[in-house]
Amino acid sequence: MNAWRRLLLATICGVAVASIYTAQPVLEPMSRDLGIPADLTGWLVATGQIGYLAGLLLLVPLGDVADRRRLITAHLALTATGTLLTATAPNTWAALTGLAVAGLFAVVVQTTVAYAASISAPDERGKNIGGVTTGVVVGILGGRILAGTLAEVWGWRSVYLVLAALALGLAALVPAALPADQRTENPATYRQVIASLGGLLQQRLLLTRGLIALFLFASFATLWSGMALPLAAAPWHLGEAQIGLFGIAGLAGALGAARAGRWADSGRATPVTGLALALLLASWTAIAQLPWSLWLLAGGVLLLDFAVQAAHVSNQHLLTAANPDRTSSTIGGYMLFYSLGSALGAATTTLVFASTGWAGSSLLGAAFACCALATWAIDRHLPTRNTPAEPASTR
Repeated sequence: MNAWRRLLLATICGVAVASIYTAQPVLEPMSRDLGIPADLTGWLVATGQIGYLAGLLLLVPLGDVADRRRLITAHLALTATGTLLTATAPNTWAALTGLAVAGLFAVVVQTTVAYAASISAPDERGKNIGGVTTGVVVGILGGRILAGTLAEVWGWRSVYLVLAALALGLAALVPAALPADQRTENPATYRQVIASLGGLLQQRLLLTRGLIALFLFASFATLWSGMALPLAAAPWHLGEAQIGLFGIAGLAGALGAARAGRWADSGRATPVTGLALALLLASWTAIAQLPWSLWLLAGGVLLLDFAVQAAHVSNQHLLTAANPDRTSSTIGGYMLFYSLGSALGAATTTLVFASTGWAGSSLLGAAFACCALATWAIDRHLPTRNTPAEPASTR
């Protein structure tokens, strides 16, 4: 895959995932405008994740049946519809509906990753997945910077208007810039692919990597869904644009993990995952210092996002290499755990913060990191089986 196509696919991922996560830095003005109580603001993020979960179950498997290029085009257009509905929402229910629709079709991210994996040579699969999924991190964290700035100048609704325009522009570009997704064998039917999810979810590799993803992204969402609340309060009283700037630290950390795909290509995905999860746990020591030091917070954010990206790329490399004929379904099954973890972190962090402050939220994030590390360690010490992705000697 050439650099231009990798960049385009990464941009698609970034715009799509931003439609779910840009609510995080504008939670306060968005909830105030819509009249949502402070202890329920986490549902503005969790609703998008619930829509995303439904899309993973119902839409991502279509990638093993139909031309993924056409799916990418259609899902981008429908993501734009959801963000436009959110931008023009007159009340809470309309906004939540728009966020759910945007989340449902934002699973174009997984179709895009599967497309990248399917057209990659085996020795470049990790590199290409790493490059494309970098767009996800840019969308989550870079979108925070853009959202904070736009919200402070033109209000939170402008954020969703810009996302709608970007998604529509990309939907128009995809048919001209990407080749059709050619299949060398007869594809399965949609019913067969849906039925096969049950078997995939029984694979030890998918279950283990899925559980790691659940706890990994619950810890990630605990930070990014809850951090705006204490930063907007005493003693910092930061505005939306200033809060959004912490996305720079997260972006730097995630981009620093860009080589994780190449490490996976060389057979080191499992040890890299363990190291990343240990760093994730350590990052919460610095993040917990938010009430006293913004510099320590920034360092913790950088470390956390490095760890999340490294583990996430390693997970996807192992899974797509082990199931090359069902990349869409495999990634969809894995991302079910991701979505559940993200929704769990988003919904619980605001509740915990309302009752125990940032100390409680930090303990929650660290607990999720501990669970992820424990899952990795238990799997590593159980009897192993070779997979096409990684020889037993590296496990």
